[in-house]
Amino acid sequence: MLRVVDEAARTDAGRQRHANEDSYYARAPVYAVADGMGGAQAGEVASRIAAEAFDQRTDEGTPEQQLARVATEANRRIFELAQEDSSRSGMGTTLTGLLVDGDEVAIVHVGDSRAYVFRDGDLRRLTRDNSLVEELRRQGRLTPEEAEEHPQRSIITRALGPEQDVQLDVHTHRAHGGDVYLICSDGLTSMVREDRVREILATSESLRAAVDALVAEANQMGGRDNITVVLFRVGGDEPAGDGLAVGETVVGLAVPEPDTGEEEQVSPPPPVASPPVLPPAPEPVGYAARSHPPRRPRRRLRRVVVGLVVLALLGGVAAGVAAAIRSVYFVGQDDRGLVTLYRGVPYELPLGIDLYQDKYVSAVSARSLTPVQRRRLLDHQLRSRADAADIVRGLEQGRR
Repeated sequence: MLRVVDEAARTDAGRQRHANEDSYYARAPVYAVADGMGGAQAGEVASRIAAEAFDQRTDEGTPEQQLARVATEANRRIFELAQEDSSRSGMGTTLTGLLVDGDEVAIVHVGDSRAYVFRDGDLRRLTRDNSLVEELRRQGRLTPEEAEEHPQRSIITRALGPEQDVQLDVHTHRAHGGDVYLICSDGLTSMVREDRVREILATSESLRAAVDALVAEANQMGGRDNITVVLFRVGGDEPAGDGLAVGETVVGLAVPEPDTGEEEQVSPPPPVASPPVLPPAPEPVGYAARSHPPRRPRRRLRRVVVGLVVLALLGGVAAGVAAAIRSVYFVGQDDRGLVTLYRGVPYELPLGIDLYQDKYVSAVSARSLTPVQRRRLLDHQLRSRADAADIVRGLEQGRR
């Protein structure tokens, strides 16, 4: 009979985010990571709801049923809150949760957070990303190396919250004494390659040291997103190590980083602690609702994005694509030449179907920008709501 004998966890805002939308849950025998999305404080709210839902877990049913029930309830709460509050429309969160039960570990997963097992020096992925890029990789249209570097790899096809019903990946993994399990948000895996993660786990003196090293590595590589890492080891009667006290629940602590200068498919979601929830941030200054139809944004997305959308639609994942589109934003200009914040992706399907809609139009004319600013700011790069709004707010205030 295995049990958790050591654990350590940490969440960090990263180097380029002002807020931390990640949450994690660490209370043996359950561990989970949730990565929120939606802009303002909506992502923080969604991930915190997912993490806190594990506090209501009961022992009724199999471990897989217990995890699925928690994730389904979290999805319901997030969806209903988004319907009640327009400022949180479209908010959601990934979720990857593990439940240790005897000699097995049950897993629930949705989105692109990940779970791994480190055994005998080998690191194996236990979950499969629910993303458009992963769909292409599985069909052989992208190599693993191309998928890791793809600019649209953060577009996910499934999450908790955007839809009333959610499809979960749930499975059970056979555990061995000495296994170390890693759960993390994509703030780690988008910055640090798996072979480097394996090397850090193999050379760290303790789980606490490994957690700190992984977070530091992600920040040193750029820290473009929030970083959350949860590690735990299973064993027999070995004494607990120097990580978190077994059974402690940690709720979203964003710890500033000190300045130090093939996979087994499966999975469903779980939750965790998350940073304190602040009131929704105000919309960018100077925005006004549009009353005129926008000019089509310039078609500057790479052809592969078009392929992703078409592939996803033809593959029967229309609902997931819709959720992904609602979670991304870009900056462009409308038919009057005003800098505009759009939600979705800058592409039109046949029959006049737009995959974007304008959310705000500023008083800034694109003609007033320098050529360099136009190229950099109106490039239709997909961003989070908060990042896109920051760009337009900066233009309004003359910072860019």
